[in-house]
Amino acid sequence: MIIAGEVSGDLHASRLITAIRQIDPEAIFRFFGGDRMATAAGMEPEVHCDSMNVMGFSEVLRHLPALLGHLRLARHLMEAFRPDALILVDYPSFNLKLAKTARKLGIPVHYFISPKIWAWKEWRVKSIKKYVTAMYSILPFEEAFYARHGYKATYVGNPSVKEMDDVLGHIPPVRHFLERHGIDDSRPIIALIPGSRRSEVKNNLPLMMQAASRFPECQIIVGGSSSIPMKYYRQVAQTQGLNVVFGATHVLMKHARAALVTSGTATLETALLGTPQVVCYRANGRKLSYKIMEKLLKVKYVSLPNLIVGNAVVPELLVHLCTADSIARHLSPLLQGSPERDAQLAGYRKMRWRLGSAIATDYAATLICGSLGLNIPLEILRPQTQPASRPKRKKRKPAPQNENSQQQ
Repeated sequence: MIIAGEVSGDLHASRLITAIRQIDPEAIFRFFGGDRMATAAGMEPEVHCDSMNVMGFSEVLRHLPALLGHLRLARHLMEAFRPDALILVDYPSFNLKLAKTARKLGIPVHYFISPKIWAWKEWRVKSIKKYVTAMYSILPFEEAFYARHGYKATYVGNPSVKEMDDVLGHIPPVRHFLERHGIDDSRPIIALIPGSRRSEVKNNLPLMMQAASRFPECQIIVGGSSSIPMKYYRQVAQTQGLNVVFGATHVLMKHARAALVTSGTATLETALLGTPQVVCYRANGRKLSYKIMEKLLKVKYVSLPNLIVGNAVVPELLVHLCTADSIARHLSPLLQGSPERDAQLAGYRKMRWRLGSAIATDYAATLICGSLGLNIPLEILRPQTQPASRPKRKKRKPAPQNENSQQQ
């Protein structure tokens, strides 16, 4: 039984289903999730994740009766289905309650993609230690975090690594990309990635536009979310001729000279594609909100490249610090050869090394199926999560010595 309450969880869980099926072709699944999981499992979800994907206190409050109904249904399903394993995918407020029920029923709980309790709500680690049989992390520093709390988590690799490697293997030439989207402009590209929610677009896109417009030698292209219509982007940006591409955000990122990216998984994807970026997160923009956030957050950084490396690889402009002036100031050196651009690209290489080469869903599937006593085929046994060693530098050949130097 698998529970994924968000669109990203649906994607990762669908690949986990496929990986489990490679080991156990007879596996039967019941799940809460989306269309990708339905395709992988060959059946419809008990509850579609579209009705579970809510964010923010007010939105959760409005949908609370429905969410509580989903939780009751999940509990009844688990009692009736009695799965050999319950697999939870992120979505902690809902999933940790379900983990408690599973523990009472004696059902092993496997958590794929740890909640970000290292950033806030650290107290949830108590519930994880009590109810979760095995935690599979997709960020390398999470193992050390859980170890400090006396709990063992396993880093299985990051799904974005394989996803972006696949993207890089199928990147069309920039000319074809522009032609396909009806863009007749050969100037370098500044990519704007304002998020996948309307609230994120509303808060971040206008500032991104103001900053990027200060560089007329470049063209501006927005990576659009399929859930938001073109009309909304142009309305928010107050630009009727705004170029917005749908279904090609990763290609846009790769072809961009630099990108302005709303904080989230997109910052990691941009880094894996090798495009310099400025991380933006405006929210409501008030200084008070920033001070509250500083108190709540337990980490020094919020963007994934910085968290993984442990240094300020990319600039983070958060809340009231995210202005058109500050964005433009950090963007300017990234559009040309500069120490700032070189430093980001060097940081990306270090980040990529730390993420390792494991395919997260395959590794997690071997651990889950192995815990159930299934035989794991040799070709999908545990891969390395990190290279055996750092890439070696080429040794310089000694300069040839002349007769004078040899005599000396």
